[in-house]
Amino acid sequence: MQRNNEVIQAIKDFQKLHGKEVTIEMLNIEDDKIYVLFGGNICNTCSTYDYFEDFIVSLEKFSSSPWIMASVEDLHTSYKVVYVKADFIKDLKSLKEEVGEKVNERIKEFEEVKKKGEKDVFKELCFCILTANFTARGGIRIQEEIGDGFLSLSKEELRDKLKSLGHRFPNTRAEYIFEAREHIKTIFELVNSNLTGKEIREYLVKNIKGLGYKEASHFLRNIGYKDVAIIDRHILKFLSNKGLINFENRSLTKKRYLETEKILEAIAKKLNFNLAELDLYIWYKMTGEILK
Repeated sequence: MQRNNEVIQAIKDFQKLHGKEVTIEMLNIEDDKIYVLFGGNICNTCSTYDYFEDFIVSLEKFSSSPWIMASVEDLHTSYKVVYVKADFIKDLKSLKEEVGEKVNERIKEFEEVKKKGEKDVFKELCFCILTANFTARGGIRIQEEIGDGFLSLSKEELRDKLKSLGHRFPNTRAEYIFEAREHIKTIFELVNSNLTGKEIREYLVKNIKGLGYKEASHFLRNIGYKDVAIIDRHILKFLSNKGLINFENRSLTKKRYLETEKILEAIAKKLNFNLAELDLYIWYKMTGEILK
């Protein structure tokens, strides 16, 4: 009943602000989720999402909890938007006191990689190719063992080395890394351009075998970009536990990846974190470690 009253008050406040330019209707309240239908002139504007975010402002006026927009469904003449209570924001914020210094140190390490030059950038790319369906710790160990060999070993030598070091997929990863060498100069030029991480990610996903959105985002974060999200199983489990997604164990299409990234952007905005910082804090929350 209290939640109903909070939403009714929020709707009135929102309508007072926007008048007849937008219609808004509460569809359902389910545990810590609110389903809202938006319609009206907003369907014909380029700032539709601004209205959805404005409703969060109204909602938080009458609720003691922060709220996150979890999903938006375009129904052509209206939009169904799901909002989820985000009490976990306080927990994540408290981690800053616990491990904030370590997170800042790791971010600085990432920022230094590009300054070291083309070889180090490529070796970081190789690390991210290796960690797909493997472990971060295993990838770090292999990266340290092979070093400059990522640039000089033949495909067969690289395959044998990966096999001896216990990688699950020595054949395909050796092939991916060997073929990626053709793009070394282009990648280094891109990461030293004025392009955003999201823009560079599109090139990587289209042109580098072994890099999907997660791996490309991982690489970019590890060389200093802060505008892309690494959506791995730990992040998905965290978001699923908080009721923000319902596809933890399903594959991430491009559409689903980018939608999930928007949720993480909303969380980061609440915390005044960038996406690189948020990833490290959630990873620590889920694993007790701060790796790369």
